[in-house]
Amino acid sequence: MRIGELAVRTGVSVRALRYYEEQHLLASERSASGQRHYAVGAVDRVLLIQQLYAAGLPSRSIVELLPCVVTGEVTPELLERLSTERDRINDRIGSLVDTRDRLDTLITTATKTFSTGRPCP
Repeated sequence: MRIGELAVRTGVSVRALRYYEEQHLLASERSASGQRHYAVGAVDRVLLIQQLYAAGLPSRSIVELLPCVVTGEVTPELLERLSTERDRINDRIGSLVDTRDRLDTLITTATKTFSTGRPCP
């Protein structure tokens, strides 16, 4: 598929797809006219890249992790890296849950205050 179709199928901009190639996260073949062509599996790869970015991983970390996804082979060093990233994500999730709970408390308090007309404590 061409770059525009990959962009539509993944919801990722053409510019971002070009960036992924520059960072060696994604590969394409070039036609005789120079157009990029991607394998069907590129859709899943781009979606995975997006998930990893959303989790806070930088492109240099993603580049290191992608071979494991493709081959299923993992080194002890890569396994340690994956564990570290998972632990970081778990810490982030915990922090987000705490923040959500505090917001819930504020919303509940503000709702009661609004309904009674009294100022927030």
